[in-house]
Parts: sequence; structure tokens; C-alpha cells
Amino acid sequence: MFGSMTAFLIYFAVLLIIPMWASGRVKATYKKYSKVPASSGMTGAEVARKILDENGLYDVSIEPVKGQLSDHYDPRSKVVRLSKDNYYGDSVAGAAVAAHEVGHAMQDAEEYAFLRFRSSLVPVASFGSNASIFLIIGGMLLTMSELMLAGIVLMSFAVLFQLVTLPVEFNASSRAMDQVVSTGVIQNNEERETKKVLNAAALTYVAAALVAVIELVRFILMYFMMNND
Repeated sequence: MFGSMTAFLIYFAVLLIIPMWASGRVKATYKKYSKVPASSGMTGAEVARKILDENGLYDVSIEPVKGQLSDHYDPRSKVVRLSKDNYYGDSVAGAAVAAHEVGHAMQDAEEYAFLRFRSSLVPVASFGSNASIFLIIGGMLLTMSELMLAGIVLMSFAVLFQLVTLPVEFNASSRAMDQVVSTGVIQNNEERETKKVLNAAALTYVAAALVAVIELVRFILMYFMMNND
């Protein structure tokens, strides 16, 4: 009994600690390099516009958005939205984030396979993320393995979405790094700092995927235990 309780506590500690550590890492890294001005003196909006134009993406616009680290690319509206600090600021962190979001715009323009696959998963992944836990818990309480299995199947789509997100984000960061170097947005001595910002951001997606996989595996094991009983 004590061993089971210990394992249970460790499991939940891992689920809490991994995302908190990743989130803390990206915030600390961003905060540090948001205070380091880029040698080019370009704002995030200017960086984004320069890279977009260099790649012929004149139809993609750039807008400021409220919040910190709320930066994203909207493929429906063809808009790169940058948090105000990054939009108006001229930091290394702002340049890195702006270039990363433009990387998603480049993926969209090229119909990058993983981005298209991820977009196709959005409806079922969203439904699965919301409904799966109720089916799983319901199946456990009612000892209905079929109901639990249905929940696991739905959850698997949400987990697949998290996994497919990894190559999408890493590819966007790779494109960002190539672009800020080739367009002269950053100098050689700034490459290491830019990579640190991009790598820290990637950790949040890795953590989310890892937690999702662990959670799915746990429920699969519980399903088999229920059937064996």
C-alpha cells in the first residue's frame, strides 16, 4: 500500500515538475535576452517583415497582440501576431521569436507536411482532449472496459497532436535560425544567444508531449489491468 502511494505521488510530481521546469526555463531565458539589444537595431516587427519579404510572402501581415509570449502565426488570416514587447522591441529574444513565427508562415506557404497533418488533427484532437478523461473515468467507475477504451482512443489523437507538434516547432526554429543569419538580422556573436531562446521555447513542447505520452501509457496499463481482473 505504501509503495503504491509513493509511486502515485512520484507520478503526479513528475507530471507537475516537468511542465513547470520547462515553463520556468523559457520565461527565464526570454527575460534574460529580452534585455539584450540586437546589434541590427531592428524591432521584432521589422525582423518579421524583412524575412517575409525575403521569401516572397508579401501577403502575410504582422500585428501586435496583447500578453507576454503570446506570439503566434494565424494560418487562416495569414497574420504573424507578435506580443507588444517583441513587436516594438529590438531585443535578441524578440528577433528570435519573430523569426520563429515567420518560420510557421513559411511552412504554411510551402504546405509543410507535418503542419498540414497537425491542422487536420485539430478537430478530433480538441474533442479528444476534452471528452477522453470523462469516458476513461466513467469506464473505471462503472467497470466498463469498452467505455474506457473509447476514451483512450480519443486521448491518443490528442497525444498524436502533441507529438506532431514537435517536428513543426523544431522545423520553424531551424528556419528561423537560418533566416536571421542569412538576412543579417543577427551577427555571429549573437547566434548562440538566439539559439538559447529558440531551444528554451522548444522545451515547452517537448515537456507537453512527454507528459501526454506518460498519461496515455498509464491509462493503457490500467485498461489492461481491468481486463485481466
